[in-house]
Amino acid sequence: MKNWKTLAVAGAMTLTALAGCSSGSEGGAADSGDSGKKGSVYYLNFKPEQNDAWQELAKKYTEETGVEVTVVTAASGDYENTLMSEMGKSSAPTLFQVNGPVGLKNWAEYAYDLKGTPVYDELTSDAYTLKDPEDPEKVDAIAYVIESYGIIVNEKLLKEAGYTTDDIKSFEDLKKVADDIQSRKDDLGFAAFTSAGMDGSSDW
Repeated sequence: MKNWKTLAVAGAMTLTALAGCSSGSEGGAADSGDSGKKGSVYYLNFKPEQNDAWQELAKKYTEETGVEVTVVTAASGDYENTLMSEMGKSSAPTLFQVNGPVGLKNWAEYAYDLKGTPVYDELTSDAYTLKDPEDPEKVDAIAYVIESYGIIVNEKLLKEAGYTTDDIKSFEDLKKVADDIQSRKDDLGFAAFTSAGMDGSSDW
């Protein structure tokens, strides 16, 4: 089985990971031995909005090291399907991303333990690592992007409904309060939830 080195995106709710092949196979990372071969890198990018930045970085890396770097950006919303397809090829990506702990479960067997590596030694907190699902001592991925999600509370309206934030300490509490407000929305003049943008632009 090929070994893959993984760097990951860590976030409060979603994470993305990068992985690099250390097998020296076609499309693999640069050789570290004395063979004289510089190798090449194929990076499958998750985020279309970062494509230009990755292309520029790849160009500079090649200029400085002589290692050819190819960056391919998957279509928006189709990364996992693209990754599965590319992994089945002989020239599979040497760097790829996984979407947090859930995504890592599909690709953990390809991950190389990053403990003790230069990038790991730069960390100031384990909050930015993804541990192996089967071996919590193994660091499969390291965060490079964080996307957090939360709930914004209008305390004035919450008070009008007869509650305070002290009444919400768990998901069960939130559901109870929200269900009650929703059931009385006509009398209260407002519903339990709205998107942050006050319209569909923030429904995510």
